[in-house]
Amino acid sequence: MATIRKTAAVKRAPAKTGTGAAASKSSGTSASSAKSVGDMQKAFAKPLKDLGERLQNLNLSGAAGTVAASGRKDLEALLKANQKSYQGLQSVVKRQTEMLRDSITAWQGTVKSLPGSDPKDGIAKLDEMGRAAFKQALEDIRELADMAAKSQAEAFEIVRERITSNVDEVKKLLKQPGGK
Repeated sequence: MATIRKTAAVKRAPAKTGTGAAASKSSGTSASSAKSVGDMQKAFAKPLKDLGERLQNLNLSGAAGTVAASGRKDLEALLKANQKSYQGLQSVVKRQTEMLRDSITAWQGTVKSLPGSDPKDGIAKLDEMGRAAFKQALEDIRELADMAAKSQAEAFEIVRERITSNVDEVKKLLKQPGGK
């Protein structure tokens, strides 16, 4: 029973963290979330980079050297893909912040123009502004989705190229013994 309780406590903790992250994003602190993503990237990239350097410094020959070189290239490709993905995320967050700033400025302008006007005109302006804001939100969502998709496609392409290269290297290694 103690194990079940620990598991339940563990399951609840991430839910609270996720809610806090969602709340901080909705409150407009995208810079802090981008910073935490950057910290996560550094945490994952450093061990991979260290491992890559160790593999590079190994003095191996023959098949072991080929395997080590291939592993180093794999790590380099993963680091490049990770960096591409992180840069894409930064672009999305930056653009999202710009969109939010523009939207707030537009709403402020509309609200400032309301107090001295006729109530019917005010309601008409708010209605028009709401419709325009809805349209703009759809366009913004589409733009952000396209930016994210492009970034992920670029990162995936780096990994795909490395996988293709690995397949070619394996084919060459398999052909060598038969050709001699």
